[in-house]
Amino acid sequence: MPGMKYRRCGRSGVLLPEISLGLWHNFGESDDRAQNAAIIGRALELGICHFDLADNYGPPPGSAEERFGDLLQHEFACHRDEMFIATKAGHLMWQGPYGDWGSRKHLIAGLNQSLRRMKLDYVDVFYHHRPDPETPIEETVEALVQIVRSGKALYVGLSKYPPALFNRACTLLAEAHVPCLLHQFRYNLLDRACETGMLPAAKDQGAGNIVFSPLAQGMLTGKYLNSADLPADSRALRSDSVFLDGDKVAAEAARVARLQTIAAEAGIPLTQLALRWLLQRNGVTSVLIGARTVAQLEDCATAADQPRLNDELMALLNQETATS
Repeated sequence: MPGMKYRRCGRSGVLLPEISLGLWHNFGESDDRAQNAAIIGRALELGICHFDLADNYGPPPGSAEERFGDLLQHEFACHRDEMFIATKAGHLMWQGPYGDWGSRKHLIAGLNQSLRRMKLDYVDVFYHHRPDPETPIEETVEALVQIVRSGKALYVGLSKYPPALFNRACTLLAEAHVPCLLHQFRYNLLDRACETGMLPAAKDQGAGNIVFSPLAQGMLTGKYLNSADLPADSRALRSDSVFLDGDKVAAEAARVARLQTIAAEAGIPLTQLALRWLLQRNGVTSVLIGARTVAQLEDCATAADQPRLNDELMALLNQETATS
């Protein structure tokens, strides 16, 4: 697709678009189906072929997979072989001893449920969604290996793993000849913690990196510049918003204002600046964005077809956001 660029995912045959679409929010049971269909359709037109889900996405949990599966079955089935579909398990999905974390029982049951919701025979990549402090990593890895060998996932990934555990899991996966394809974690201009451990670890292990929250839950769009007057429909005011609230917006207001000034002086919208900065960071394979409307999707997607930020601007952004 002209305009969209694709990057090789670690040491694999997989190419991912620079911009991928995550369905964490905006694809729940109360969201508009027609609008969801328009977003998926426009994403494919723009060359965004990677769709990232998890069993607990919605709300409520499971509903994003159900909505996506319905759309795929009825409107986009002919595009399945063009689509790289991911899902995950490892967060709470049902009560009881097997409804959470990283046991073989939970991961295999969770993927089976996800496949039924999405009406798929397999997903392209299946992640363990978060590390389990109690289940031995050997058991979690064995479950991932079993899933690939069963044909229910083509590849496996890890999400939010600290570097040492990530390295251990990757070693075990490699020994079983089921290498880790992707590591997924948070990365944006306001949160660069991954640079000291996660990015180097993935490079060493030959895995790709796909980063979420590139706009810091909307703070890097500029719509929260006035923390005392948040938009009525903003995520910061939603009761189900886990990672963003008024206090978080207020705490970051000064840094966001400085970044807004830099963006204005460069003649680049803050959203575009944040995404283009990420795409120029060493080791980033793809950037996961969310979209409530087609216009938001298009705005983010254009970041993949823009000139590189010059060295002076990159240095200024790095200096302004460097971690202490």
